[in-house]
Amino acid sequence: MRVNEKYSSLPDEEKGIHIINIRAIEDIGYIQHESTLLNSLCQDPDANCKYGLCFRDGKRKVDYILVYHYKKSSVSRTLTRRIHHNDSSARSIKQDHPLPGKGGHLDMGENEPHMDYHEDDKRFRREEYEGNLMEAGLELERDEDTKIHGIGFVKIHAPWNVLCREAEFLKLKMPTKKVYQINQPHGLLKKINSVLQKITEPIQPKVAEHKPQTVKRLSYPFSREKQHLTTCTKAKYSMGKKFYFGLRLVSFLGITSLLANGVYSAAYPLHDLLCEEWASYGVFYKYQPIDLVRKYFGEKIGLYFAWLGVYTQMLIPASIVGVIVFLYGCATVDENIPSMEMCDQRNNIIMCPLCDKTCSYWKMSSACATARASHLFDNPATVFFSVFMALWAATFMEHWKRKQMRLNYRWDLTGFEEEEAHPRAEYEAKVLEKSLRKEYRHKKTDKEKLTWKDRFPAYFTNFVGIIFMIGLTFAIVFGVIIYRISTAAALAISSTPSGRSSVRVTVTATAVIINLVVIIILDEVYGCIARWLTQIEVPKTDKSFEERLIFKAFLLKFVNAYTPIFYVAFFKGRFVGRPGDYVYIFRSFRMEECAPGGCLMELCIQLSIIMLGKQLIQNNLFEIGIPKMKKLIRYLKLKRQRSLDHEEHMKKKQRYEVDYNLEPFAGLTPEYMEMIIQFGFVTLFVASFPLAPLFALLNNIIEIRLDAKKFVTELRRPVAVRAKDIGIWYNILRGVGKLAVIINAFVISFTSDFIPRLVYLYMYSENGTMHGFVNHTLSSFNVSDFQEGTAPNDPMELGYEVQICRYKDYREPPWSENKYDISKDFWAVLAARLAFVIVFQNLVMFMSDFVDWIIPDIPKDISQQIHKEKVLMVEVFMKEEQGKLQMLETWKDKDMKKGENCNNHSPKLSRSHSGSVSSCHSYHIDV
Repeated sequence: MRVNEKYSSLPDEEKGIHIINIRAIEDIGYIQHESTLLNSLCQDPDANCKYGLCFRDGKRKVDYILVYHYKKSSVSRTLTRRIHHNDSSARSIKQDHPLPGKGGHLDMGENEPHMDYHEDDKRFRREEYEGNLMEAGLELERDEDTKIHGIGFVKIHAPWNVLCREAEFLKLKMPTKKVYQINQPHGLLKKINSVLQKITEPIQPKVAEHKPQTVKRLSYPFSREKQHLTTCTKAKYSMGKKFYFGLRLVSFLGITSLLANGVYSAAYPLHDLLCEEWASYGVFYKYQPIDLVRKYFGEKIGLYFAWLGVYTQMLIPASIVGVIVFLYGCATVDENIPSMEMCDQRNNIIMCPLCDKTCSYWKMSSACATARASHLFDNPATVFFSVFMALWAATFMEHWKRKQMRLNYRWDLTGFEEEEAHPRAEYEAKVLEKSLRKEYRHKKTDKEKLTWKDRFPAYFTNFVGIIFMIGLTFAIVFGVIIYRISTAAALAISSTPSGRSSVRVTVTATAVIINLVVIIILDEVYGCIARWLTQIEVPKTDKSFEERLIFKAFLLKFVNAYTPIFYVAFFKGRFVGRPGDYVYIFRSFRMEECAPGGCLMELCIQLSIIMLGKQLIQNNLFEIGIPKMKKLIRYLKLKRQRSLDHEEHMKKKQRYEVDYNLEPFAGLTPEYMEMIIQFGFVTLFVASFPLAPLFALLNNIIEIRLDAKKFVTELRRPVAVRAKDIGIWYNILRGVGKLAVIINAFVISFTSDFIPRLVYLYMYSENGTMHGFVNHTLSSFNVSDFQEGTAPNDPMELGYEVQICRYKDYREPPWSENKYDISKDFWAVLAARLAFVIVFQNLVMFMSDFVDWIIPDIPKDISQQIHKEKVLMVEVFMKEEQGKLQMLETWKDKDMKKGENCNNHSPKLSRSHSGSVSSCHSYHIDV
């Protein structure tokens, strides 16, 4: 009896292996030649074996690969262990049926003096695990005769009966033979769709799956009893033209634990297809063939690329509006009265020194360029753009929910529910350790599990670690602040006027570059720390582990990326003090001040350099360079270990050997994380940088093809995983969108001069214009009131003696009774700022919620199609039951006629009569 036939008669609970997530990815009825863009690496059937895509018989397809390191070890040790455990059926199978292929047999006559117990233990565990796989019905073949010295491969093939069994267990939806028409738009909507299809035809991928479908096959959870209802047949599977099955194997102990313990060095499915119209920079302007991506990588990765495509598509209108806002600022810069007043040298406004002693008085007109540049981003259109981006974020979230629902319908995931997650190997090891401790103390308990008391040390470590990392980020930002202050003071000593005029730009640019380098380094460090903190928590399931890891990594990277920007936006220039009473750090460094035009321009520089630097260096160069570097290092390492045998050197590498040199797939968390951080740059501080959506769009156009190329050529093929949504990332996106409304309200109110201008225009302007606004925002200071030792060393640098200097603040003049106290104008502006925050926040939140409410999560046509499928499915089963009843009635009539014929025989032929009756009954049973 074959092993898989033997296993099929046993319950799954009796086995040491459980196969989960057998993926029938390709739709029934999909014809290979329709896809001209997913091309097999082997063009003829005989080439499959040559490239390692099939077993040595050239017929059975390799679904999965296990990789291990091997050494020659003590045969006696292995034989002793085998004899000691000869009561195990799995081990007896391994003795009688060794894996086929090269390198699978041991030389029983070889005598070795050295005994490597560690290697023998690994070999024994591999044999035990592989025996469990064979008992589960899988077919295995070993290959140690490879070009990579010391590396062995185990090829795994899932036969038809195993796939059917697991597909039924997982309730995978399979298309049936029933075909129905998809509702098509009529009238004006049909004409609009037709025009849009013609317009977008050049940017559509040339694949059959991307064409509009008018019919769809009815899908139903697979059942072997109702297999005749589907188009699924063994012959079609054997031809390899109907299905691609992704296989994830989890043993009783878990393949993860075997990999962690070095029993196996890698486990992965093979790359056997390449997507020319997807993983290519030459098709950057086209839509993605998402259905083919899903068929190749599974729903989870397919949803990521679908989400990335929707996000990139939605950035187009945001980029257009942002460019219009920027062009509006460029067009009106010469008409901006405040910047004209600052640039007018006739006003002769003398400003107070920017630092103690070494800095002297300076004219406001020297900051003309900064004032004009600030208007490009600080103008009335910025407020409109902030409101627009808040509504854009809400619309994007709703659009994605609808797109996700359409994909669920198209991919037959509408009724999908995640199967119960299996405990992680690390969790089970901790539970076992806890049970053994209690047994040692003679305590009998029920089934053990980890409680919060068991995890309290890990929780405490997490809390302290996260607080420490956040504190480290604040400390680094504080260090950069000290650098800015000291560098500004040093550059102010410069004797050249040009050097003194460019102090702000030089200090800001260099400080931002330092921040960028620190952010990139800490991002990698925080990613490793977040993983370690999650591991010591010992989450029960992989899903729980992933969600906790994402939360920690996002929290640390969010603080790391945005702390320098928050400082410039909300803290710089707020706690400076005033001339004669400045605030000092360590009694030596005076706090930074904003430029006369405000801190918005500096915020724009900070945001743009960090955003563009992260996208260029971290998201692109690192994604290209690091995998290639690791691949090169792995190749050189294997080349040094490889034998110098000429025959071995000339052998052509198999597909699984090529894939082994690729970088292991580490999950989608890094891909999502960089896009979520970018989404924060686009939404959180968009009031200060309207061009952020444009740069994000340009980056994402490259990012999609870069990720596609990386997944196809640089990473091992990941196991296909079913999923119906993007998980916790959606909640993070919603949180960032809500936070963006609040932050933009504060940026407009407190960082820009929008509110002070409105207050001046409607409360203080004599002629209803902005003339006099700059003078209104400046306070006066008598230079005789400087503290001792803080006055300029060269008070005559301007060529004349200065009696009164100006500084940006709302304070009483020196000739007032309460000199230098905060004036009533300050409180008026503060009240207006707070009122704007409240009104803006509530108005935009209401509008966002209204957009959320008015747009249904499920498209109307999809809900109608789902209802139609349910009705059609009932009709199909009703017809099937009616057909069965009719067949039974036919059999019953035939049986009655046979009985009547038998009763008409004479008594003399009783024996013959008896034989005829039994013949009738046997006929009935055969039918």
